[in-house]
Amino acid sequence: MKTINRKILWSITNIIKNKNYNFSKTDILNFLPEKIIDEAIKSISSWKSYRSTPLIRLNKLSSELNLGEIYYKDESKRFSLKSFKALGGAFAVEKIADGRKDIIVSTATAGNHGRSVAWGSKKLGLKCKIFISENVSEARAKAIKKFGAKVIRVKGNYDNSLKECIEQSKKNNWKIVQDVSWNNYEYVPQLIMAGYCLMVKEIFNQIKKNKSLTHVFLQAGVGGMAAAIVAGIAKYSKKIPKIIIVEPDKADCILKSIRKKKPIKIRISDESIMGGMSCGEVSKVAWNILNRSANYCVSIPDTMVAPVAFLLANKKYSINKIEAGECATPGIIALKGICFNQKLRNEVKLNKNSNVLVFGCEGATDKQMYNKLLKLGKKLV
Repeated sequence: MKTINRKILWSITNIIKNKNYNFSKTDILNFLPEKIIDEAIKSISSWKSYRSTPLIRLNKLSSELNLGEIYYKDESKRFSLKSFKALGGAFAVEKIADGRKDIIVSTATAGNHGRSVAWGSKKLGLKCKIFISENVSEARAKAIKKFGAKVIRVKGNYDNSLKECIEQSKKNNWKIVQDVSWNNYEYVPQLIMAGYCLMVKEIFNQIKKNKSLTHVFLQAGVGGMAAAIVAGIAKYSKKIPKIIIVEPDKADCILKSIRKKKPIKIRISDESIMGGMSCGEVSKVAWNILNRSANYCVSIPDTMVAPVAFLLANKKYSINKIEAGECATPGIIALKGICFNQKLRNEVKLNKNSNVLVFGCEGATDKQMYNKLLKLGKKLV
């Protein structure tokens, strides 16, 4: 096996096999109905600025790891927001507003989802309230304000900002457009997830017909994107690849929930650099899908984020220069960590015939943080 950059000890923190695995297309598409997916795709595809984002072959990385193909879905090119989140929040706002101009929209966010909701609200001329925690950078707050939203900072972490958003929204009769679901709040998260499914349709239009995916690595916070991609696979793919969920080891609520076979809320004492994934509880709709469709759950350390961002930016994995924010790196980190451990590589069945999909879910949505990542990554590799 060819290797490069061995100054870095490529590793994962933890991996578990899902003993509850039982992939059912019918069950998955009951939790995220095809009717909603079709409506979201039709609507988003009609937006004036819509373009499919690139699917990049990481040919240098596949050679290094002795794999068949590694595909990278590059969401840094998604509209002007540089994130897959643009697909979900904005569509949900459009659907909830239903032509009305007198509603006020609200949400809690670590950054990208809030920008999507604010962007969607501005397009429709709606007022918007965005709740963020004290851990969200000022650069991300300014990016949200750019779309005319009022940003409200809350002490504590993301969970605290979500609690405050829910309380204030109920008190003021604001319409919550949240990407996490709970009891009696599932329809709006379904709308958001349905928007994310457009990525899957694009991917299967972009992959050569003689190629089929064998493994899909999906980063997860509350699990909305991961579950949406699984639903898209259930809808568009005849062959079902192995699904590997990847989380920060500081916020591995899905891994712990899969292990316990029930949703577990964890306490986050130390925020991950992957701030958009630093979530303590899995979304209800996402859990309903992921608890039987994920083959493995993996947790990863923060230490690998900067090297991957640097290597992508400097064409070490592809002929393309790729702009990858911190939350765009987990799939590659987990893939390399598994491949450099022969026992795990054999367990997950990664070999020269494997065709792997990873998601570059964001670009440099916080330019200052991105530049710091590149500077640190250069030192480490």
